[in-house]
Amino acid sequence: MIWETNGGRSSRRESPEAQPKECFLRQPKKTKTEKAKTKKRKKKITEILAKSEPKPGAPEDLQQLLADYYCSRRSVIELEELRLPESCFLQANDLTHSLSSYLKEICPKWAKLRKSHSEKKSVLVLVICSSAVRALELIRSMTAFRGDSKVMKLFAKHIKIQEQVRLLEKRVVHLGVGTPGRIKELVKQGALLLNPLRFLVFDWNWRDQKLRRMMDIPEIRKETCELLEMGILSLCKSESLKLGLF
Repeated sequence: MIWETNGGRSSRRESPEAQPKECFLRQPKKTKTEKAKTKKRKKKITEILAKSEPKPGAPEDLQQLLADYYCSRRSVIELEELRLPESCFLQANDLTHSLSSYLKEICPKWAKLRKSHSEKKSVLVLVICSSAVRALELIRSMTAFRGDSKVMKLFAKHIKIQEQVRLLEKRVVHLGVGTPGRIKELVKQGALLLNPLRFLVFDWNWRDQKLRRMMDIPEIRKETCELLEMGILSLCKSESLKLGLF
């Protein structure tokens, strides 16, 4: 404390050392482990899907897929033109079918249809899936349905497109199983004609190791939408082609 005299009057002034000071308490720094605990972890899609009940695909799912894919590329009127009539859809798989049993259900007169098919560069039934490995699994699983029908692998892995073109030109094929990218390329080259096609089946409900369906994969979704516009939508609207979600 300091005493000061001013005109005979005395007053006191607190010395700088005696003035009260603000006191700040430092918070202890959190360790990396503590930060990780307090930070809310975002769930992965695989974790969410693993705990959810499987829901079979429905015709409206395909309609919505087309609408979502083209919404920023087309006008409202053009989007309406992409919408498929309900009559072109077959009964969807309720998750109880094998591929053979599903094909038997949607095509009960297969034996008669197969015998009447003699056009080369075409197939009667086309099954579209996400990969070559999955295509091979599907081909093995349709043994009970196909009988002595000719089946062709329509994917890119280990098979050159020129070989596929040659086989389609050389012999009559009844069933084709493959990926949308390779099928689209064969259609583009004129090696695979779509007019004789009667059934188009999407391997819709199957999930890979990451729990993704085929339409969850951006590249597959893009190739599929582009393939549908290469004459398939027109065939569906004319009711000469039926769509199924397996």
